Amino acid sequence: MRGATGSRGVRAAALALLARRDFATAELREKLEQRGFERSEVAAAIAELLAEHSLDDARFAQAFVMYHAQRGQGPVRIAADLKARGLTGALIEAALADGPDWNALAREVRRRRFGPQDPAASVQKRRQARFLQYRGFSSDHIRRALGPEFDPDDPS
Repeated sequence: MRGATGSRGVRAAALALLARRDFATAELREKLEQRGFERSEVAAAIAELLAEHSLDDARFAQAFVMYHAQRGQGPVRIAADLKARGLTGALIEAALADGPDWNALAREVRRRRFGPQDPAASVQKRRQARFLQYRGFSSDHIRRALGPEFDPDDPS
């Protein structure tokens, strides 16, 4: 174990990490355990931080969604990243619902990358659809960004 011994050392390490950036509960638990703190001490410190709202998964999820949406990422990709950080489906859904207008964001991301002109050729539409899919937008968002006649699920 590093630093001070006991639960005060775990709490100090947790607060030092939280001072740099927000963490999901599972992420913080993993970081503290990797630093060699006992599981029981980590659990107690996390419970304390949760009770005083220094650690809040809902707040983390909302901030994560807003940050990544501003970077042009879509809800599918953001949800996968949040799930990998140990957040529950209900928290993820709530944070995404409070997020931006995903259809408008998909249109804006497409416009920033490919310009204001709508894609005319099928090849251009497929290329732009692949780009939006990579960024984490659903088929519905892509369809709305590229026009209703475009079907991103059609391989032709």
